[in-house]
Amino acid sequence: MARKAILLIVDGLGDRAIPGLGGKTPLAYANTPNLDRAATLGVAGLMYPIGPGVVAGSDTAHLAILGMDPYEVYTGRGPFEAAGIGMDVLGGDVAFRVNFSTVDANMVVTDRRAGRITEGTDQLAQALDGMELGDVTAYFKESVAHRGALVLRGPALGPHVTDVDPHETNKPVLTSVGSDPASQRTADALNAFVRRSHVILSDHPVNKAREAAGKPPANIALPRGVGVAPAVAPLDATWHVRSVCFVETALIAGIGRYLGMNVIDVPGATGGLDSDVLATARAVVDSLSCHTFVLCNIKGTDVAGHDSQAEAKVTMIERIDEAVGAVLDGIDDETFLLVTADHSTPCEVGDHSGDPVPVCLYGPNLVADNVTEFSEAGVVGGALGWIRGVDVMPVVTNLMGVRYKFGA
Repeated sequence: MARKAILLIVDGLGDRAIPGLGGKTPLAYANTPNLDRAATLGVAGLMYPIGPGVVAGSDTAHLAILGMDPYEVYTGRGPFEAAGIGMDVLGGDVAFRVNFSTVDANMVVTDRRAGRITEGTDQLAQALDGMELGDVTAYFKESVAHRGALVLRGPALGPHVTDVDPHETNKPVLTSVGSDPASQRTADALNAFVRRSHVILSDHPVNKAREAAGKPPANIALPRGVGVAPAVAPLDATWHVRSVCFVETALIAGIGRYLGMNVIDVPGATGGLDSDVLATARAVVDSLSCHTFVLCNIKGTDVAGHDSQAEAKVTMIERIDEAVGAVLDGIDDETFLLVTADHSTPCEVGDHSGDPVPVCLYGPNLVADNVTEFSEAGVVGGALGWIRGVDVMPVVTNLMGVRYKFGA
């Protein structure tokens, strides 16, 4: 009989030793009885999401963990972000992820996230959507918080353009350049969009109200992560499962949609430190009544890592541990739970790193190893050993009993 599996990806979970936490990582410092229970009763190890030392993006890491070679199928982040919020990315379109940001009078970026704006972005997006840039049309939609997506549609566009986002504060907005004639057409449209976004958003009532309240205005839209629609095979047909996807960000929702997964939004799953992770845990358990494979991504740990907030990361991990307890108590003895991360986001770095992440597999009839603590150091020597992201789906689907024999 085929079994079921849950893949829980705790975004940016991995970290490095932090002096303020007694030389421990946030995961090792946190009180995690349920994650430790899964590690004790199951098998564990360490994983490089893509390869040793490779600094993985959440997009490329998820592709790898779901069984694909990101070097072959990855075409940029923009299409996933757009698809994740319900935008169409057609053949010939060029898509971008976007930040609402703050610039000064000299077009120098003073806040890449506009004070992590959470309200009024739908109104800002409406002011930009449908912008005509010669024979190119810009389609724009808001996502969660300061995020959004841009799709440029027009004749003979190319994706090989440089970013306008300097990726740092106190740096001026850049001018995009294309590496070939078609891409230069895209770059010209992109530069025009950015300039006009600044004019339109600077005078928008939402930003006037923010300035009056002493908040950074979201007075420019800065696209990055250019890409075109990828060619990927449906997950269910590839791995012989019935899949569902619970995620908190447009990026991973977009990956799920491109893979043909059933993507479900959970009320209260914000992608931030306030996310209702227990509601997500309940939804995951409930979904097993009609699905055999569940992908769940929880984002808050990554947010804390990017903001270099070690204590907030500890708190988020402890909340996630409570959710893991709800999953463990809710599943039957024919279901596997694999817990890992898509990458490390060390608080000292404030960004992704190429450090390995812990992985734990809990479920029926596993021969438990000697691991008793789910942490970066605690899983060393576990039965899973050192694996890569692309190993996850073969391992899980083998245990589910849906793999075909290789050879006679």
